[in-house]
Parts: sequence; C-alpha cells; structure tokens
Amino acid sequence: MTTMTFETIQIEARGSVSVITLNRPEALNALTTKVGQEFLTAVTQAQAGGARAIVLTGAGRAFCAGGDLREMRTMAESGGNVGAFFDEPLQLLNECILAIRRTPLPIIAAVNGAASGGGCNLALACDLVIAGASARFNQAFIKIGLVPDCGGSFILPRLIGWKRAAELMMTGDVIAAGDALRMGMINAVVPDAELMAQALAMAERLAQAPTAAIGRIKQLL
Repeated sequence: MTTMTFETIQIEARGSVSVITLNRPEALNALTTKVGQEFLTAVTQAQAGGARAIVLTGAGRAFCAGGDLREMRTMAESGGNVGAFFDEPLQLLNECILAIRRTPLPIIAAVNGAASGGGCNLALACDLVIAGASARFNQAFIKIGLVPDCGGSFILPRLIGWKRAAELMMTGDVIAAGDALRMGMINAVVPDAELMAQALAMAERLAQAPTAAIGRIKQLL
C-alpha cells in the first residue's frame, strides 16, 4: 500500500484500486483552485500508475462542503475581483468533472457526511455513489445566490428527472442518504463504519472487468 500526500489531496494505492481523498478536514474539504489542480493530477497519476478503479472520498466528517466560502469572503474583503476569483476555480472544477467522465477507470464516490453544492455534484459525477447512513446531499448554491456548477444542472436532472431536480436546486433542501437512494441519486446506503470497505469491495470488483469495456460504457452513458 503506497500513499502520496499533496497539500489538499491524498492518493493511496491499494493494489489495483487508487483511493483519492479530499484532505482538508478542517474546512470540510471545501473546494479551492489548489484542490482542483491536485485532483486532476491525482486522476492522471492513478491512470498512469496502473490503477484499474478509483474510490473518491473525503477526510474527516464530510465528503465535501462545496466551494470555499471563507476564501471567497477574504477576496471580497480585500477589495479583490470576486468575479475573477470565481473564473479560475470554476474552470478547474469543471475540468475535474470532465476528468471523472473521460477517464476509462470506474470511479466510486464514498460519501461520508455532507456533500454540499459543488461537493454534491462532484459525487454525482462519479460512476457509482455509495453513501454512509449519515450522509447528506444538497444543492446549496441558492442559499448564497448562485446557480449550480460542477455539472449539476446536467447530471442531476438525468438522475432524478427535471421536476425533482428543479425543486432541489431552487430550495437547496438537504436530502438524507435514504431519500437520495429512493430518488435514484445514489446506488447504495451502508452503515457509516462499513462505507470504505463496501466502496473498496465494489472498486475491486470493477477492477476485474475489462478497462476498455468500462471506458466504452462510460462513453455510451
């Protein structure tokens, strides 16, 4: 088992499975430009290093709280161009979503705790989503006057339908893991203590499948 730690991301090789962990637990793994840059590097390294499947999870008590509002606030208070602040991170985060969809490797999101805003859509972009029983999902953008990013406006309606997606995006309501499963947002809910074991078991199963065929299936979907 080999572990590589960047500033905001940790990569751990477990046989044919690469575990990518968002590693900003003190900020609930909120998304920044640095996170986007390192995530892209992590996916590239996993594929180049011979991994046949990826598990994506978050360190600490959350999967990902979405965009880093503290960083945005600091930019605004310093008199910086907040619009410019959004441009680079959003471009990078959109590239992260495209990387998830374009890699032939199957990616399983193991959602622990909150998956909010861009963090929710990062999880939903993965091929499969397994959630711990305490996981929560929400399209939090409306709460701060924003519209969904990270592919949410494309992915969510395809999962649960236009009307339900519109409701979640316009209200920002928090959805429990069980409700997310019933809506078709995610694939499974497991006890929190079993989350990583279950995600790794699925990743190892998919790692045994022909990678080329998995990649083609992703393209077809």
